[in-house]
Amino acid sequence: MKISTRLTMVSAAAGVVVLSGCGTTAENDGGAEQTTAVEEALTVSVRNVEGDEVGTVQFSDVQDGTQVAAQVEGLEPGFYGFHVHGTGLCVPDSAAPDDPEETGAFLSAGGHLGAEEGEHPDHAGDLPSLYVTGSGMGNLVTLTDRFTLEDLQDEDGSAVMIHTGTDNYANIPDRYAPEGPDEETLATGDAGSRLACGVVE
Repeated sequence: MKISTRLTMVSAAAGVVVLSGCGTTAENDGGAEQTTAVEEALTVSVRNVEGDEVGTVQFSDVQDGTQVAAQVEGLEPGFYGFHVHGTGLCVPDSAAPDDPEETGAFLSAGGHLGAEEGEHPDHAGDLPSLYVTGSGMGNLVTLTDRFTLEDLQDEDGSAVMIHTGTDNYANIPDRYAPEGPDEETLATGDAGSRLACGVVE
């Protein structure tokens, strides 16, 4: 099936939301028609620590990379850190794989996908923040070329994570931190604890 996709960037305070609309054609700056073919898709149910579903995320294999489409409801208004984590385990009260003495919500999912290869926001699993409106609804459609569906389904799997706070993408101006962002900020973007998790299957 062929789908034409037009992407529009909308930036707001703490994040960037990419909206996707369908049409008969989509043109790039050179005027050439572009189409995006969806080859395969994975749908993930995202649940909070009580086990209630708060939304779904769909990963689709398209021509230019992996499209990520998230829909959530019932959350407080505002921005939420939104990432893919490197282990496909969403245990509500669990230990971190690299530090069994550290326990908390969904720590079983490990760190961001690709965290061992760089610092935040350059992890493969780093995504735009998810914005939730006053009605409690949130929608995000974005495109990434940092991972494939095969990467999400590797030996230890992966998980979608919604965090309690806003992701600052380690953008800490020198006037606030002359020595640059600290280790925690470079690891997580200060997105806070883990609010909801979904195993990619």
